[in-house]
Amino acid sequence: MRLRNLVFGLLSLSVLAPILLYIDSFSSFTPSFKQEFLEDVTALILPADTSNLNVLPQDESSAVLKEPIGIIYTDNHTKTILTDKDLQLPDTGRALSATDEDAQPRKDDIIKQVIQSANQEKEETRTDRGADQESHQLKQQSALNSDKVGEKDALLTKTNKQTDQSPMPAAWERQLRDRLIKASVYLSLPATKNNRRFARELRMWIKEVQRVLGDAIKDSDMPKNAYEKWKAMDQLLQKGKQMQYECANEVKKLRAMLHSTEEQLRVHKKQTMSFATMVEKLRAMLHSTEEQLQVHKKQTMFLTHLTAKTLPKGLHCLPLRLTTEYYNLNSSEQQFPNQEILDNPLLHHIALFSDNVLAAAVVVNSTVTNSKHPSKLVLHLVSDRLNYAAMRMWFLVNPPGKATIQVQNIDEFTWLNSSYSPVLKQLHSQSMIDYYFRAHSANSDSNLKYRNPKYLSILNHLRFYLPEIFPKLNKVLFLDDDIVVQKDLIGLWSLDLKGNVNGAVETCRESFHRFDTYLNFSNPLISNNFDPRACGWAYGMNLFDLEEWRRQNITDVYHSWQKLNHDRQLWKLGTLPPGLITLWKRTHPLDRRWHVLGLGYNPNVSQIEIERGAVIHYNGNMKPWLEIGIPKYRKYWAKYVDYVNVYLRECNINP
Repeated sequence: MRLRNLVFGLLSLSVLAPILLYIDSFSSFTPSFKQEFLEDVTALILPADTSNLNVLPQDESSAVLKEPIGIIYTDNHTKTILTDKDLQLPDTGRALSATDEDAQPRKDDIIKQVIQSANQEKEETRTDRGADQESHQLKQQSALNSDKVGEKDALLTKTNKQTDQSPMPAAWERQLRDRLIKASVYLSLPATKNNRRFARELRMWIKEVQRVLGDAIKDSDMPKNAYEKWKAMDQLLQKGKQMQYECANEVKKLRAMLHSTEEQLRVHKKQTMSFATMVEKLRAMLHSTEEQLQVHKKQTMFLTHLTAKTLPKGLHCLPLRLTTEYYNLNSSEQQFPNQEILDNPLLHHIALFSDNVLAAAVVVNSTVTNSKHPSKLVLHLVSDRLNYAAMRMWFLVNPPGKATIQVQNIDEFTWLNSSYSPVLKQLHSQSMIDYYFRAHSANSDSNLKYRNPKYLSILNHLRFYLPEIFPKLNKVLFLDDDIVVQKDLIGLWSLDLKGNVNGAVETCRESFHRFDTYLNFSNPLISNNFDPRACGWAYGMNLFDLEEWRRQNITDVYHSWQKLNHDRQLWKLGTLPPGLITLWKRTHPLDRRWHVLGLGYNPNVSQIEIERGAVIHYNGNMKPWLEIGIPKYRKYWAKYVDYVNVYLRECNINP
């Protein structure tokens, strides 16, 4: 009896030990699987009569041991096989089922003892033998339960195939929302905005996915076509990713171009710095050259003015030779013909004030030669005491054809004295002489132009006393001695001056030769009475209406302004500034063709303008009788010089 119980206990232990090893692994199984396991356990059939048990094997058909089937739980593409540790048997219910009702109480006691013993063995250290025995027993149980395992495997294979056929992973709703966020990010990028077609398509799919998602909070809430939407959105996002990649490539290219441009800029900067250094050197050289040029310019100006003030040897010889010859004549031979018509107002009177015999000869010769009615011309010459005899002798020897000529000595004008003429008083003052001749005087002007001694000559100011010189005349044409007449001047006497005193050609062109060029507008006497932009006019050929002169008392106006300028604060020296002031708003402009100026300083006067001019004027320091005269203009003056004249040849005056 005791042996039988021992055999039965060992047999129970061999059956229940594998079960106890898998209790923990199967503890997390679902209730349905637990139920199946319990059914397998209770399917064990014990023999009705345990008294027949012996060491020999019994009929295998009397008992069947079935192994529980493990269920594979799938989560996020990972398959986990539940082990025996996860399995737990329920606290209630039968573990074994016996066919022998008489032996049932005893079997239950034995099972409990076996379970307690198995639990103790589980807590102890498992030996290799126990592990081998358990592995062998598991193989036996797997063979005994092969039919049910096959059914379970078929069911598991079917479930796995269904899982593999689904292309979408778990948590579709979450992934779709992630792609929706990614699509929104792509939509905000510049590359997407620039591609309107892609942006429009992306917005459409965003709305479509939002419509699919709806209020879904888990995968089971998703519609059947969610996978297609997910796949289409993935393709569109791949396209957006490619666009961003292309944009990144463009950015790299632009950065490379920018880097290249920066390199070129640095090279150009170095070149610019080098160029700037060269420019600085050139500026320094230019500054030095300019300083040298200024020095040479001052030297040239000084020499030019010195030459202008210096009479050539031939011109100095000529008046001496003529003066000697004049005083060898008797009184009757010293007289000019037709002196009775000198005051005839019906004739055309020309006034010329000069101390240069050769220059006066050219003016008279050119005027008479080009006159259509020379017999109507009366030429009035006034010279100083030194050149009076030479001037008379020249025209006695070289009479002006049919024209009438008169030569006067300024000293014969007894009315012209310092008490009457303020300018004469100023010219004879010591301060004026110092101004002209003492270059280093504190009162001297740095401009050599204003230190020309010609301004000390009263002949230069005699033009302001025409009514006193010609008291019986109504109109007089005034000519300078550095002009050449090329056309008939008779037409001037028929001009209507419209109540003005002076008829002259204006010289203002753009910004030069205006009143502010000649007058000191910082002085209130000038600025309060005159317009600085008023147009200037030229002396050299002027038609004066002596009747209007007398009526408007122009000489007194001239005297009053000369007295105000005693300290030269209103203008410097010369005759043009006081002429502009005295004849302000009393000058009638003439056609420019009557008077062409600039041949004494401007080498750019056009030949056409010169040839069509009635009078050409060598105003400036480069007079045609001086060696410094502009060569291309000298021919117009030399044309009226008789170089075969005996006096010119004796004085070695040649073309």
